[in-house]
Formats: sequence, C-alpha cells, structure tokens
Amino acid sequence: MTVFNNKIKVFLVDDHPIVREGVRSYLAGQGSISVVGEAADAAEAMRKVKTASPDVIVLDISLPSLDGGELARRLRRTLPKAKIIAFSIHASEEYVVRMARCGAHGYVMKDEPTSNLLAAIKRVAQGGLSFPPEMTDAVLSPDAARMAAGGSPSLTSREREVLALVAEGMPNKQIARKLGISVRTAEAHRERLSRKLSIRTVAGLTKFAIRHGLTSLR
Repeated sequence: MTVFNNKIKVFLVDDHPIVREGVRSYLAGQGSISVVGEAADAAEAMRKVKTASPDVIVLDISLPSLDGGELARRLRRTLPKAKIIAFSIHASEEYVVRMARCGAHGYVMKDEPTSNLLAAIKRVAQGGLSFPPEMTDAVLSPDAARMAAGGSPSLTSREREVLALVAEGMPNKQIARKLGISVRTAEAHRERLSRKLSIRTVAGLTKFAIRHGLTSLR
C-alpha cells in the first residue's frame, strides 16, 4: 500500500456522476482514504490512472464504452500493483467469477451499505481478497485464483486460435484444415475451451472472443 498522508489512494471509475459523487463523498469522510481521481469511461480511466497511481481502483463493470472485465485486464497491465474492486448492480455468480478471472481482487454490489465498500478497499489494500462469502469456493477455483493474483489467462494459444476461428463461423472441419490438425483434435480443443469458459453455444463463444479482443469481428 502506498503511503499518501497515511491514506489509501482510491480511483473511481463509473459512468454515473451521482454514483461517483456519493462514493467520493462517503470515502472523503473516512480518515484512511484519499480519492485521487475518477473517470466516467474506459478511455478516461486509462488516461488518468498512471498519473493518479492509485492503490485501489473501484470499477463499475457495466461501462458503455468497454466491458468491465476487459478494462480490468488493461488496468492490471498498466498498474500491476493496483488492486481492483468490481462495483456492480449484478449479484449473480457468473459476474463475480468472471471479474475474478479478469484480475479483480474484490466484488461489491452497489445496493450494499457503502461501509461494505470501505471494508473491501481496506482489505484488498492490505493484500487480501473481498468477494461475497457465498461465492468464495467458485471465486477461488484454480483459474479464478490465478487471475486474481495476476496470472496468465487460462486458455492456451491453440485454444485461442480455435476460439477466434469459431467466432468467424468456421465449422470443425474447416478449423482443422486452417490449423493443420485433425478434425478430432479440433473438436477436442473446442470442447476443452467450452468447458473452461462454461460456454456451450457458438453465439456465446463469439461474444466472448469479441469481448476479449481475440477476433477482429465487432
């Protein structure tokens, strides 16, 4: 944790001004916190965080300009020592686990008391994790734990290639020809990445590939 007048430096990313104002006002009243910057979208966040050099980034996962998970990945690459707390209206396990896999160290719902966000900020600033207790087992699965610790994505380079081709609409036979592998091997790669991502449909895989920049499709 960086010392800034003995306070934890926090950066807010949320496209709703009223949310930022409320959180900023609450945190400003806490002696242990200093809000060093804020942004309304991904571009502004990426532009400002280097200068602000926060200890903790509180990130709305539903930004209009860029998926929150992808922004979390970019922020981790830009500021690997900063901790990220996903701040969301979504309470489902799917969202929580995905943000953990994208590098978030905590997840707080927006309808919780703001004191819970403060507690999460303090916990992650000290090197801990702060996820909903009922989802701990899912979040701390090997893949999610590795991502929260800053590890590499769980897909292999071959699985990424297969995923990109699936997103382009190629069937298994065409993928096999393109990659110079057998149809059975292509099927195995596709099945394995579907299991890893818990996504079984072509539409779902395509959406994932687009969201994570694994295809040029938009």
